Formats: sequence, structure tokens, C-alpha cells
Amino acid sequence: MGICTSYWARYYKAFTAYAGCNVVLAAAAAVLCAFIAPAAAGSGIPEVKAYLNGVDAYSMLAPSTLFVKIFGSILGVSAGFVVGKEGPMVHTGACIANLLGQGGSRKYHLTWTWLRYFKNDRDRRDMITCGAAAGVAAAFRAPVGGVLFALEEAASWWRSALLWRTFFTTAVVAIVLRAFIQYCSTGKCGLFGQGGLIMYDVSSATSTYSGPDILAVIFLGIIGGILGSIYNYFVDKVLRTYSIINERGAVSKILLVIAISLLTSCCSFGLPWLAKCISCPTDLTVSCPTVGESGNYKGFQCPTGYYNDLASLFLNTNDDAIRNLFSTSTKNEFHISSLFIFFGAIYCLGIITYGIAIPAGLFIPVILAGASYGRLVGRLFESISTLDMGLYALLGAASFLGGTMRMTVSLCVILLELTNDLLLLPLVMLVLLISKTVADNFNKGVYDQILKIKGLPYLDAHAEPYMKHLVARDVVSGPLITFSGVEKVGNILHALKTTGHNGFPVIDEPPFSDAPELCGVVLRSHLLVLLKGKNFSKDRVVTGADVFQRFAAFDFSKAGSGKGIKLEDLDIEEEEMEMYVDLHPITNASPYTVVETMSLAKAAILFRQLGLRHMCVVPKSQGRPPIVGILTRHDFMREHILGLNPQYNE
Repeated sequence: MGICTSYWARYYKAFTAYAGCNVVLAAAAAVLCAFIAPAAAGSGIPEVKAYLNGVDAYSMLAPSTLFVKIFGSILGVSAGFVVGKEGPMVHTGACIANLLGQGGSRKYHLTWTWLRYFKNDRDRRDMITCGAAAGVAAAFRAPVGGVLFALEEAASWWRSALLWRTFFTTAVVAIVLRAFIQYCSTGKCGLFGQGGLIMYDVSSATSTYSGPDILAVIFLGIIGGILGSIYNYFVDKVLRTYSIINERGAVSKILLVIAISLLTSCCSFGLPWLAKCISCPTDLTVSCPTVGESGNYKGFQCPTGYYNDLASLFLNTNDDAIRNLFSTSTKNEFHISSLFIFFGAIYCLGIITYGIAIPAGLFIPVILAGASYGRLVGRLFESISTLDMGLYALLGAASFLGGTMRMTVSLCVILLELTNDLLLLPLVMLVLLISKTVADNFNKGVYDQILKIKGLPYLDAHAEPYMKHLVARDVVSGPLITFSGVEKVGNILHALKTTGHNGFPVIDEPPFSDAPELCGVVLRSHLLVLLKGKNFSKDRVVTGADVFQRFAAFDFSKAGSGKGIKLEDLDIEEEEMEMYVDLHPITNASPYTVVETMSLAKAAILFRQLGLRHMCVVPKSQGRPPIVGILTRHDFMREHILGLNPQYNE
């Protein structure tokens, strides 16, 4: 009895040490997220997608977010959570690109004069696209996959020049990675660099396949699509529940992280007890059981010469668990019951872990669940199929990724670069297409759902069906605030104080024109710069280009985070309120315009494809005011349109 008590006491102490370390690391990550940069929680890919779509939310790509993303991701992965580092690395790459695109950061004393040439919307957007591609290339060691990810999933606008720029960026990432891997190959950096640029090599398996194999792959794709859509459904529900908890404050966020950490530790340490010990294979070239290092054969509580297959999955790093599942020529390494337990645990833990206040990627949980499900299907078809179990695991991961992410080309290339098996290309393509098609019948991709939950006004590539029945003037919201070409300072200041508009139409009237005509659009940020410089005149006259004698061109460039002029910074005297300022030099004289009778569907597609912030709606007939209104991103949102036109509510 005493021996038995001592035996269990050792395991209780081991669990306490294991869970305690995990909780400390998890709490540290939660504290960083809760108090320094709440925007760093989650994957970050939806936020990057939103920015590249035209949404510039507060602190989305700030230096503080970058800091928390890096260290919070390290702490979260180290804490044993079922999360990946790939999504956070995409966000990290975008944050670094944003820091460069705004010319550095004065707050953190990181400024470079030569970077001022990138201080405009288009170049900054291009840099962030390159940063997102670099994040994928670094996370998966897949440079071509990074380019395709940026093209298929991240960017809303694509130019031919951007293709070679992202390709150059990911090529540099591959070279730098290779240099570090070679430097660390002697063991100077611990486990970093083992395996080279190919993370999960399955090329040793025979990739020939026949009719029954194709049937198995089709089955994999269908079930993967269904499981992926169910996964997205529950992620949506969990995120909505967590948002209520997280709104209560930082303490609630930290307590939720600690609770999930304890649950994860209990599963990782407790579930391997359900597995039976398996005798080590006799034809191994590696040690079995594995002691003191990562490997396929964890001893756990088994006697010498035996290993615990569930412990080999739960008590390894996520990367090593994937490597174990992808391993070839290991047909009976994992019991079917162990695969069921691991799949169910990872599936559920992946759902409940995403949404807590730590940087967390979705790729790794989905690959883990998909690989274990793929091996299960492989065991089901082993009597009629000749495919290796490691290849089934790869195809299962592909089917699950297609069912959740809804990407095809980029995922296919990423998986091929990860696994180094080009012969499997047709099957990977087939399973991705099937799983995506099946899942699209149930709900949207996981990133699209997260965008909606976060309330980010993302514009889809296609117009909604009800837009075909509406025209541009049907959704114009008022009242419209306009300025004259030479406007009174007091009127401008009043408009800036009483509205939140970022763009204002400028109309020329007699005596500056023969009849009222649309001169263009002026931005709020440019008006603030002009008012700050106080280039006023007592008479209502056109001063023209003289305004640029007091301003440099870079004064009107896009400001960095928190560096733009604010309304509170203006110090306008009472007598200056009655003076005039010429708006012509800072007015965009060639704004994009649409006729008021244009189909709203066409206007929405035009707005998105051109990357606009403002679209002027002009009258169809003469003799009316030169502008009907301005369309912004808000006017194309479903809630706004159906609020004005409730008859189209489904």
C-alpha cells in the first residue's frame, strides 16, 4: 500500500509541476495581451486581411502589438496550448512592414529618413502584403506558398509589380532561414534548424495510387469539408461567448486563459493514461522508448521496451506531433482508439482555445486534427488501399484545412513545400477542391467569420444579390457637407468638429467658375495640416500654389500611428475664424465619380477593386447641385443597405 501511495504521489507532483509551468507561461502571455496590446490576441490574419481591404483599425499594426505578438506567441506555444505560431507570424510580418512603411516610430526612437518615400497608402499597403507573405514563408518555410497566400487570402488588390516584390521578399526569407539553419546545424541553437527547409518530409513513401485510393481521397475530402464547417460553426459560437467574458476587463481575460491552460494540461497529462503500452518495433534505427528528446516513441508510464502512442502525440511539441503523424512506413504505430481520442481532444481544444487573450494561430490545430483524422480513414481503407498512412495523414490535413480556411492554391503549394512530395500533387488538389466545395454549402471560411464577429467592415469580392436591384443614390446617407473652393476658416472648423467625415466635396461657385461645379474631394487630414499652418487671407481670393511655400510635400503624406495632427492641436484665434483659406492646392481634382443611376452592385465592385475610400455620386441631369452625395465603405455594408431598404431583408 505504501509503495502504491508513493507511486501515485510522484505522478501528482509531476502533474503539478507540468500544469504549474504551463499556467505561469499562459498567464504571462495573457498579461501582455490584456494590459499592453489587446489587438495582439488571436491569429492576426483577419486583421491583416481587413487592413489590406481598406480598414485601418486602432493599434492593429502598432509597435506595441508587434512586441506582444512576438513574445506572447512564444509564451503561448511554450505553455502547451493547442495553437500555432503561423498566424501570429503573418501578423508579425505585417507589423514590421507597417513600421517600415510609416518611416519608423518616433515614440520608440526608430526613424529612418529614406523610408519617408513609402509614406502613402499604396506603398504601405504593398509593404504590408509583402510582410504577410514573409510571415507565411518563415512559418512554413514555404516561399512560393507565401506569395500565393498573399495573393489568394490576404490582399484585396493585386498588381503585377506586387507579384515580384512579394516573390523577392519570400526569397530573402528563404535565404536567411537557410543561413540560420546551417549555422545551427552543429547544435548551437538547440532544436532550431533540424530537418532543413523541409519540415515534414514524406517523400520516402511510394506515391502510386489506383481507383480505390481515389475513392478514399474523395471520402476524405467530403468528410473533411463537413468537419471543417462544423469546426467553423463552433469557433463562431465560442468567440461570441468569449467576447462577452473578455469585455468584463483584463482580470476576466487572464482567468479565462488560466482555466483553458489547466484544462489543456489535464488533457495532455491525463489522456495518455487511457492508452495501452505498445511493444517497440524491432526494425528501428532510433531509440525506443524516446528519453530526453522529441521522437515517435514516448515511454510515459510504460516498462522498458514499450511506448505510449498517445503520450507520443500529447507530450511532444505540436511540430513533433505532426511529424509523428506524417511519418511514413509506420502503419500500426498508433492504435485506432488512440487516434480517436487524440482527434477528439485536439478538435475540441482547438475550438475552445482560439479566442482567449493570447496570440493563437489556427493552422497547427487544424493540421493536427486533420492528420489524425486522415490516419483513421487510412486504417478504414487499409484493406483496399495501397497509400501509406503518412500520406493519408497529409491528405487528411489538407481536407481539414480546405474545410476551415477555404483556400486552395496557396494551401496546396504550402503543403507540398512542407512535405517535399510533388508526386502527391493531384491528390492534394483533389481533396482541397472537394473539401472547400462541400464546406461552402454550410458556412463561410473561418477568417471571414472572425472578421464579421470583430465588426470589421470587410468588402467581399462579389456584390450581394440584392445590390442588383438598387442604384447608387438609394444608399447615399446625409446630410452632405461641402466646402467652397475658397472657404471661411470658421466653417471648416465647425464641420470638422461636428462630423466624423474624412472626405469633403469641394464645389467651385461664381465668381470662381461660370456655374457650380465639382472641383474635387479634400481629406480631413489635409485640412488639419492646412489649418495648423494658418495660411489664411482676409479676402476671398485664390492663393494657388503659394500655399506650398509654407509647406513641404511630405507634410501632407500619410501619418504614422498616433503621429497625425488632431483637432485639439489647432489654435485658431477668434479673428482668424472670419478669414479665408484656399482649398484648391490640397484638393484631389480627379476623384472617382459614378452617376446616381449606376447599379449599386457595379459601384460596390468598382469601389473594392480600385481600393477607394470615397466615391462621389453625381446627378444624371443638369440644373441640379453638382454632387448628390459621397459613398464610403460604410454605405456598402449589409446592415446599412438593408436598414434603408428593409424590403430586401431575407
